[in-house]
Amino acid sequence: MTQAAAHAGETPRGWVQALGLWDATMIVAGSMIGSGIFIVSADIARQVGSPGWLLATWVITGLLTIGAALSYGELAAMMPRAGGQYVYLREAFSPLWGFLYGWALFLVIQTGTIAAVAVGFARYLGVLVPWISPEAWILRPVAISEGYAVSLSTQQLVGVAMIVLLTAMNTRGIELGKGIQNLFTSAKTLALVALIGLGLLVGWNSEVVRENFSNFWAPRNPAPIRPDFPFFSEVTAASGLFGLLVALGVAQVGSLFSSDAWNNITFTAGEVKDPRRTIPRSLATGTILVIALYLLANLAYLVTLPLGGIQNAPDDRVATALLEKILGGAGAGVMAAAIVVSTFGCNNGLILAGARVTYAMARDGLFFRATGRLNERGVPAAALWLQCVWASLLVLPRTRLRSASGVETYGNLYSTLLDYVVFAVLIFYVATIAGLFVLRRRRPDAERPYRAWGYPWVPALYIVAASAIALVLLVFKTQTSWPGLAIVLAGVPVYFLTRGRAVPEPGSAP
Repeated sequence: MTQAAAHAGETPRGWVQALGLWDATMIVAGSMIGSGIFIVSADIARQVGSPGWLLATWVITGLLTIGAALSYGELAAMMPRAGGQYVYLREAFSPLWGFLYGWALFLVIQTGTIAAVAVGFARYLGVLVPWISPEAWILRPVAISEGYAVSLSTQQLVGVAMIVLLTAMNTRGIELGKGIQNLFTSAKTLALVALIGLGLLVGWNSEVVRENFSNFWAPRNPAPIRPDFPFFSEVTAASGLFGLLVALGVAQVGSLFSSDAWNNITFTAGEVKDPRRTIPRSLATGTILVIALYLLANLAYLVTLPLGGIQNAPDDRVATALLEKILGGAGAGVMAAAIVVSTFGCNNGLILAGARVTYAMARDGLFFRATGRLNERGVPAAALWLQCVWASLLVLPRTRLRSASGVETYGNLYSTLLDYVVFAVLIFYVATIAGLFVLRRRRPDAERPYRAWGYPWVPALYIVAASAIALVLLVFKTQTSWPGLAIVLAGVPVYFLTRGRAVPEPGSAP
């Protein structure tokens, strides 16, 4: 390493090791907290039908998330390399498994999440700036199928502009990227704490508490869950144990999506100081912090709003309904501002981390060669811009909805992207944690500065529970789950067609 590189904190590969424990924890927490916690509890409450099962849904998500994060800590300490989960799957199984993860991550998991968060950002900025609207057309909808169209509204334009802006800023180096992340994660964490405090201390309503907690577990008019397979019947959370389990499984779409992306810190291992210790600690600290806040936020909803008020919150904006109950008309604007800050910080973390996986794939000769190179500031700029282009394209499709009177309206792909992302990501979480067992057997003597807490029971329970949720989604949300599976499987022929020579290390002979 040259003296100049040493002063800059660079590794021989060109990465700038600038992320300490605080920075890494901010990436974990900031990538998790977006707009979901403020919205998805409405849909969950409709599906499970009771305050008790609403909280139980978030507890299940919390246990799954923390259990997975503790298991990933061992893999991160063993293999602290850029690309994170891609590397773990490659080493545990084969390069094909790593490629399939990177392929799905690029096509839908990471970019789909970036697109969904960008739409959420623009949606809430529209509360503050009315000209930002889903129906203020720049390009009117053009039908591409019976259920979908493409368009460009001012809302979509702002979403794309947000993705482009954050991408450009992250090409300027990890120092700027982490600075944005630390600032916005701190701000939105404080905003979430303030929401919880207002709900528990100011919004507490004795009559609401009595109503919600007197029949804590009894489902009240839960929404029917209709399977896409004809040989399964419609169920609800009130139709026995099977119906309740199905409702809890389907409800995990919203809560898991809201808690996802905690693994993004593993993608940036090349830029983390002392990654063998820092990454496991940040995974544990970040996930426990966020899950605790999420449970408290839902408790705040339940002591302020009756269950029906949560289920029927206008546009599913539960947090806005809470603040309007306390602050009156100003509540909507305050909540919109908080979500704008939250989604901006969330997408910064997603954009920063995601490009490190395509970089690692390119280093192995499994992606476009240009994406396997760092710019003069030590970041994979080409990978960042390619991710930007694809995520921006995912903002453009709209769902076509026709009313009984024949009037056509257009939704966005927010809920569809949730379903695609959650099902696809569950497949790879299960596979990665299964890889923990494989590596314990194949490499018993490998250096493991951190060992997964509760091994083998905690990782095994995660595999069983996550597999069960994925199966429920495949049966009861087939229309949006099978495309996620199809995207993963489509990567198999692509892998064999695109394998190529690995990108040489910087400074090595061609």
